Amino acid sequence: MREVISIFVDNQANVLTRVASLFGRRGFNIDSLTVSTTNDPNLSRITVVFNGDAQALSQILSQTKKLEVVKQIYTLEKDSSLYRELLLLKVSSGELQRSSIKDIVDIYRGKIISLSKDSMIVELTGAPEKIDGFLEMLACYEIIETCRTGITGISRVSNNVESEDC
Repeated sequence: MREVISIFVDNQANVLTRVASLFGRRGFNIDSLTVSTTNDPNLSRITVVFNGDAQALSQILSQTKKLEVVKQIYTLEKDSSLYRELLLLKVSSGELQRSSIKDIVDIYRGKIISLSKDSMIVELTGAPEKIDGFLEMLACYEIIETCRTGITGISRVSNNVESEDC
């Protein structure tokens, strides 16, 4: 089963290497990895997606907690978290295809961010399932290039790391 975990780490050099290599040493393949700053300049957030069972998740959580650079780690449960991805897609679009591709982009609430006489670049943000559905709809067109960020996520419940003061 797919697991999404969020790791808050010290914002310093080589932290990502240390966390990612821990997964590799334990034999886990990372499906998606994103790193971002937080509202605290001393912390970074690493979001990792991998496939594993409950035992694998438990092992990864306990091993990752042992790293001195890790401040907090938790699972982003699907029912209580939001996941998003960014997709940049370059698709071949002659004059005849432009209108139908634009219609699909509009339905998925994407944006055409670049247009030339033979291609367009589309930007789409959303849940991974939305991105997958969009790619499926455009499968009959000539996809020139695809760039996906990978999943980033946030829990809907407080986790005591980031302040929720408004």
